[in-house]
Amino acid sequence: MKKLILCLSICAVIFTGCQKKEDSKSVSYSSENKMNVVATIGMIGDVAQNIGGDRISVYSMMGAGVDPHLYKAKAGDLERLNKADLILYNGVHLEAKMADVLEKLSTTKNITAVGNSINEKDLITVEQAHDPHIWFDVNNWILVSGVIKDALVRTDPEGKSVYESNYNAYKAKLEKLDSYVKEKAAAIPENRRVLITAHDAFNYFGRAYGFEVRGLQGISTVSEAGTGDVRDLADFIAENKIGALFVESSVSPKSIKALQAAVQDRGWNIEIGGELFSDAMGDAGSFEGTYIGMVTHNIDTITKGLSVEE
Repeated sequence: MKKLILCLSICAVIFTGCQKKEDSKSVSYSSENKMNVVATIGMIGDVAQNIGGDRISVYSMMGAGVDPHLYKAKAGDLERLNKADLILYNGVHLEAKMADVLEKLSTTKNITAVGNSINEKDLITVEQAHDPHIWFDVNNWILVSGVIKDALVRTDPEGKSVYESNYNAYKAKLEKLDSYVKEKAAAIPENRRVLITAHDAFNYFGRAYGFEVRGLQGISTVSEAGTGDVRDLADFIAENKIGALFVESSVSPKSIKALQAAVQDRGWNIEIGGELFSDAMGDAGSFEGTYIGMVTHNIDTITKGLSVEE
């Protein structure tokens, strides 16, 4: 009997050891067992979903109308980040209030700053800091899409063929989008291609598509515009008879309305040309709630606002 018990004990140990060895194998992701991806901003999450397809589940921390410059991670966010198979964030100091959290996660988690794909010489410097709004040049976002594809492949090598195929299809859509923006921009008379917004989010857009861009606030919304900023920009608008101002979905319209009043006090009747998506996309499930949709909406709104006859 003792020999039988000893034999069973040895078998149990061997079985347990084999089970642990089996459990230690890398996970194979599929549509039933999806890779868990967490993105900070919706623009990154949307690219990841387009490339990852059914093999991944994406959660974007910052939804419609959320300002990433001011966003602080919540308890639920931290739990999701710790459980993620892959974390994607913009970097270039966009998620400034989350810097400490992201830095700590980088030591233990699979995490990628997609903005690092942009060569430093191609980053725009404003107020002695790099402008983080890289997505407004569609060609930048094509580069970022490649980085996201590579991150997905590294995390889930078995899905490589799916990710490569989806990436190629999505890249073609982005190239078509870039051509559309250029075509629409070219339809606006050159002397009217001046874009005035609440904060300096559209510098990459301006450089890529031929617009002079002026923001009432700087590249971050952390500090508010002062009376001097309003006065100087109002003088510029009135003197140059700029066609329209634009509010942003993730920034309070209060400062732009104050600027509008200041311009009107100078004898120039300027209208608000519409709402643009800058640091966040539109509502989830809408066309504007996709990267392609937000860019399409923006250029259509800008074209309409700046093409109005004086």
